[in-house]
Amino acid sequence: MSDEDDLPASSGGPAAPREGEGPPGSSEHFRVQVDEDLADLVPQYLENRKKDIQKIRAALDAQDFQVVRVVGHSMAGSGGGYGFPGITRIGRNIEKYAMERDADAARASVRELELYLSRVVVEYV
Repeated sequence: MSDEDDLPASSGGPAAPREGEGPPGSSEHFRVQVDEDLADLVPQYLENRKKDIQKIRAALDAQDFQVVRVVGHSMAGSGGGYGFPGITRIGRNIEKYAMERDADAARASVRELELYLSRVVVEYV
């Protein structure tokens, strides 16, 4: 699934979750297979993404799109390395919306990240 990290075709809001990520508003879990060598690192990585949610929300409240862009860019770069293409995709969207100064779309992506993190189930392989 190499297109999992692609940005949405339209800029009207965040992309719908990809296959295996569950539909928005559902109670489905987002199952992600992660290399077992990362088992010690993944819990802290996911906890840091939760902290990013608060950081982005505060930056959006302050209209600090530079902070939003940097945090989104960081997520986009790290998600795949840890085995979370969904985080990469959402991070790219956050970065894109920050560059467009589209606070509403960025907030929608943050809500998507929050949903993703609340439902992600890591399977170590």
